Amino acid sequence: MIEAKYYRWALYLALFTVVYNVVEGVLAMYFGLAEDTLTLFGFGADSFVETVSALGIMQMVLRIKKDPDSKKGKSEITALKITGWCFYILVGVLLVSSCINIYQGVQPSSTLPVIIISSLSIVIMWVMIRMKISLGNKLNSPALISDAKCNQVCIYMSVVLLISSGLWMLWKIPYVDIIGTAGIIYFSI
Repeated sequence: MIEAKYYRWALYLALFTVVYNVVEGVLAMYFGLAEDTLTLFGFGADSFVETVSALGIMQMVLRIKKDPDSKKGKSEITALKITGWCFYILVGVLLVSSCINIYQGVQPSSTLPVIIISSLSIVIMWVMIRMKISLGNKLNSPALISDAKCNQVCIYMSVVLLISSGLWMLWKIPYVDIIGTAGIIYFSI
C-alpha cells in the first residue's frame, strides 16, 4: 500500500516536471529570442529535452505501477533515445548560433528575464531533485534517480545562465552570452 503512494508521488513529480519544463521552455525561448540571449534560448530548448525524459519516466511509473515485474516498453526506450539525440541536436544548433552571433556581434539587450527564470529554476529543480532521489531510493528505481540527475544538470545550466547574465548586466562583458552558451553546450554533452 505504501509503495502505491510512492508511485503516485513519482507520477505527480513526472507530470509536474513535464508541465514546468514546457512553461519554462516556452518562456526561456521567447525571452531568449526577444532579448538576443542565446544562453537563455539554449536553456529553454534544454527544457524540452528534459520534458521528453520526464515523459519516459511517466510511462515507466505507469508500467511498473500496473505490473512491477514488467520490462521496459518500446516507448520508454524510444524516449531515452530521443532524449540523447535531442541533446546532440541542441549542441549543433547552439554551436551554429554562437558562430552567427559572434560574426554579427550580437549582444543581449536585457538580462532581467534571464535572472528571474534561472533563479526560479535553481530553487524548483533543487526541490524536485530531493523528492525524486528520495522516491527513487524508496522504490529502488535507478531510472527515477537518473531523472533527478537530469534535473541536477538543469541546476548547473541555471547557474551558468545566472552567472553569464549577471556578468552582462553588471559589466557588459562582450560575448559573455557566448561563453554562457558554451557552458550550456558542455552540460548538454
